[in-house]
Amino acid sequence: MNAFADKVDLGKLSPEQFIQLLETLHMLGSAGAGVELTSLSTETLVDLVQRASKDQLKAIADHAELRSVFLDEIFRRMSEHFAPERAKNVDLVVSWRFSNGDGEDGFDRFQTVIEDGMCVSSTDLGRSPDTTITVAADDFIRMATGNAAVATMFVTGRVRVKGEYAPAVRLSSYFDIPKPTS
Repeated sequence: MNAFADKVDLGKLSPEQFIQLLETLHMLGSAGAGVELTSLSTETLVDLVQRASKDQLKAIADHAELRSVFLDEIFRRMSEHFAPERAKNVDLVVSWRFSNGDGEDGFDRFQTVIEDGMCVSSTDLGRSPDTTITVAADDFIRMATGNAAVATMFVTGRVRVKGEYAPAVRLSSYFDIPKPTS
């Protein structure tokens, strides 16, 4: 799957064609054909997001099923990229809200909990948040894959924070955020 993804020339695909390709791959994975979007290595996922145009990423965010696949995959991988040595003595609950979602009030929601040197993320951990971050799904996909400057997203208002602001700003420093290779 990684070799295939590396060879796809995203510049030749319209957003619609890009979505059609991802839908087909996701359908094959759901049918048990052994082609799983979730099997992409983190490095390949990061490079795929880097090579995708803003319109292609927006098309993922606007597609309910693919949006869910990408968000679920990013949150699943968060604990793998958590750097506990950077989060000593940190107890933090972050609620995430992604606009234009299927959930309550039109938001898709996730939570990330950092405590006791561990990081857990899921759609609902039932915890009271210290901070709530609201961001568009396509912006989050770029941020989480190292394809957007997190500080710039905060300064320009593309990321909104309710609650404690400082932990939200420091959050990315607790992770080894993948870097695009080119």
